[in-house]
Amino acid sequence: MSLGDRYKTEITNEKWDAIIIGSGISGLTSGRLLADAGKKVLILEKHFKFGGYTHTFKRNNYEWDVGIHYIGGNLHKNNSFIRRLFDYLSNNNLDWSRMDDIYDKMVFPDKTYDFVTGKQLFIDQMISYFPKEENAIKKYIELVNQVFKSSLSYYSNKALPGIIGSITYPFMSKSFLRFAKRTTKDVLSEIGCSQQLIGVLTGQWGDYGLPPGQSSFGVQAMITRHYFEGGYYPIGGSRMIAETIIPGIQSKGGKVVLSTGVKTILTHNGNAIGVLLDNGDEIMSKKIISSAGVKNTFEVLLNDENKTSNKSAPINQVDASTGYYCLHIGLNKSAKEIGLNNANLWVYPGYDHDQNLENYLLDNKQSYPVVFISFPSAKDPTWDKYHPDSATIEVITVAEFSKHRQWEDTEWKKRGDEYDLLKENISQSLLESLYKHSPNTKGHVDYYELSTPLTSRDLANYKEGELYGINHTPQRFKQRWLRPETKIKNLYLTGQDIVTAGVSAAMMSGVITSSAILKKNLMKQFLH
Repeated sequence: MSLGDRYKTEITNEKWDAIIIGSGISGLTSGRLLADAGKKVLILEKHFKFGGYTHTFKRNNYEWDVGIHYIGGNLHKNNSFIRRLFDYLSNNNLDWSRMDDIYDKMVFPDKTYDFVTGKQLFIDQMISYFPKEENAIKKYIELVNQVFKSSLSYYSNKALPGIIGSITYPFMSKSFLRFAKRTTKDVLSEIGCSQQLIGVLTGQWGDYGLPPGQSSFGVQAMITRHYFEGGYYPIGGSRMIAETIIPGIQSKGGKVVLSTGVKTILTHNGNAIGVLLDNGDEIMSKKIISSAGVKNTFEVLLNDENKTSNKSAPINQVDASTGYYCLHIGLNKSAKEIGLNNANLWVYPGYDHDQNLENYLLDNKQSYPVVFISFPSAKDPTWDKYHPDSATIEVITVAEFSKHRQWEDTEWKKRGDEYDLLKENISQSLLESLYKHSPNTKGHVDYYELSTPLTSRDLANYKEGELYGINHTPQRFKQRWLRPETKIKNLYLTGQDIVTAGVSAAMMSGVITSSAILKKNLMKQFLH
């Protein structure tokens, strides 16, 4: 059986239980779980590759991820929730490589701090860096654990239908929101963390897109706990995620179709009834599941009957996250030959992340507020077998869509000389950062290509090229409507917007959405 299905007009004549918009991990998870429950599922992907932010692309002998750089979550334990879910979805065909014990390095002008694998080792390491703040560090870990425990009830409530969900929401969400409705900086300052310690503990803020003065402590705590047992990388690259999940959907009679964009979600009398494709075809279905992000769903995909109605969703209560630049680099020697290890580098100009970001947004000539450097070929033990004498690196930083608005009506790879010059200048500045922090790479760069928010908009189909859907502010977590079931009957949401950022969270959202549709707690089978 070939991977995926070709679009044929005959699909419009078939009877579908669910149409899923988008083949990212949340859409694929929903598709597999619904297919296993006997539902006839059709997944429609606008892009020419499956997987959303889990797909890869190739140039010459090189291959890069577009969204996954590492995953946490105890994947080395076969009975952990995330591992059991990945194994189920992939029919045990998805394998993982554990990163080195030092999986993240926080690089500040005066010192580098290692994030190490193992909860207690992480605590001990932080205390060794900040011996006078031992109590604050231990209190922080206690709060991280409290947030995680309370989040289970908070997210479970999202799967409950209508009136039951509304009645139980206050007491199922209260404990989690006690922390999630406050900023990270507020909580860490209250427990006595210095500015320097806050800067280090929140050094992974790029994993969810907001500095501590703006982010919800809920997401900071969830990310911290997610990586207590280190980082992992899918063997064969991130494309293996979609490639191992799709066959299971097809085997149950489902279809996963590429290059088939949805123009509009069709509704009638307040009910979702089908989709209108970019090619003009209409496909009817009992249920529609949007994995396209809440902004796309309510501002772009819904027809005029519902698009501007706050009765459908108060979309003005949430903001889109920022875009990013990613420099994809190919090197003409292997990671081993160059001396690269697989730890990610997080490079900062100072300990005050909020000030760093503010300075950069006011004047782009200021230092980048964060530069994230990932070494994917060093993380994949099969890379050298299929790509000998080569290595890859990704260098990422913040980018504003507004800075690229003058080219928003242009086509990918046809945006003109001025745009190409901007990209080249940014590429050179990111290469400078790479050479400074990984000097062995200098002289070995064979190829590089920069993606911008416009690239992400055109290829990942987010309206302004945002990486993390909607911003992870305290305000976001107080939105009751960010749940699978919408005010439009038979229209459901899935994806990182109803949970939090990241592959594991988006995958969990697929479980929550499927649970809501089937009116059955599917989480139980993956919990030990």
